[in-house]
Amino acid sequence: MNKQKIPLINASDPSQEEAVFILAMENAHVEYYPNWLSHKHAKSLMDYFIAQLQWQQPSITLYGQQRLIPRLQAWYGDPDSQYEYSRLVMQPLPWDIRLAKLKQACEQKCRARFNSVLANYYRHGRDSMGMHADNEPELGAQPIIASVSLGQTRRFTFKNIHTKETYKIGLEHGSLLVMKGDTQQHWHHGMNKSRTQTGPRLNFTFRHVTQKK
Repeated sequence: MNKQKIPLINASDPSQEEAVFILAMENAHVEYYPNWLSHKHAKSLMDYFIAQLQWQQPSITLYGQQRLIPRLQAWYGDPDSQYEYSRLVMQPLPWDIRLAKLKQACEQKCRARFNSVLANYYRHGRDSMGMHADNEPELGAQPIIASVSLGQTRRFTFKNIHTKETYKIGLEHGSLLVMKGDTQQHWHHGMNKSRTQTGPRLNFTFRHVTQKK
């Protein structure tokens, strides 16, 4: 059974510059800002990032087999922000100037410091992201992750690791989703393939990576 979003600010009130929702998920803290970027600004960023970022489609090891990931991606960050998942080691590309500005805006909103970002390019509804938790040791016990979405609204699913309860939310153009607290310890998240949500979508998950000692 999906739980409802609880509005902290009235999203329908034009006098409110920003709306924020706290998702009603146990053992988690997830904030959703549906109109964080203006439509015009978000469209400008999307066009720029599609054209300028160094998109790749690497292979990962899944159930002992090498498979191309079902989307394009790019890893940007500070020189010491190497990251690894599914046996894929990613060396950071130098910050693009507009990507760095987006990072700074996320830092200001979240009151946190980020040194890297995973950029994902979902070209159509057949591109997806498997269920997972961002719980790698180099992210720390309670990581703060800021997720910016541009383009096609896609359904994002949370699934409780213990109870199997699910929560689904459509991530809109120009929105910001912030995951923090114990979210990664208790919930997986991902994005299924879609037959109806077919337009291109970009997503940027800003985080802080600490190298293993």
